[in-house]
Amino acid sequence: MINTLSLADQITLELRADIIGGRLLPGMALVENNLVSAYNASRNTIREALHRLGQEGLTRYVRNKGVMVRRLGVDDVRDLFKVRRALELQAILGSQPLREYQSDRMLEALEAADLAREREDWRSVGTHGLAFHQHVVGLMRSPLLDEFFTNVVAQLRLVFSTAPDEACFQAPWLARDRCIHDWLAEGDRLAAYEAMSLYLDDSEQLLLQLLAATHHP
Repeated sequence: MINTLSLADQITLELRADIIGGRLLPGMALVENNLVSAYNASRNTIREALHRLGQEGLTRYVRNKGVMVRRLGVDDVRDLFKVRRALELQAILGSQPLREYQSDRMLEALEAADLAREREDWRSVGTHGLAFHQHVVGLMRSPLLDEFFTNVVAQLRLVFSTAPDEACFQAPWLARDRCIHDWLAEGDRLAAYEAMSLYLDDSEQLLLQLLAATHHP
């Protein structure tokens, strides 16, 4: 298959992946000169990639500082969870019992998260946990929704990065993700739906509390 992505497309995807992987954190500067060197790209190409990240809500321009990875606030979190409920809960409601490849993808993400937890690599735990939720949305088999949700995941990652104790924040979710997988595998959509609905409620409240504590010590 011929790669039709432009260099700006590729750089945008790589920088977004760095955000999802927790390698680019809120408040970090994306220095144009450094990116030109790192990607062996023209200044215009780098500017185009940074502009796209801004359109996706992942970066913002700060006067006298340049382009920085965005810090998200309370309203952003509430909006992200509206989207999560619309997509993840709809994906579950419309799902059939998982096909083997669908189950395998989910289990692969969960097992990677478990291994990261054993290494106490909590940043990776969060990244693999989000991958599980991407596979849930993937049940709708819509490339457009998959692409859109990838951007949602990147924004969520930026919120996770504000946790002062990522171990404490990430630890509770793995067992709950596994339960959701098991309900889906058994074809019990109602149980999976209820588990995911409660999961999203709890996760949103925790993130809102986390942001409140961060901004009001």
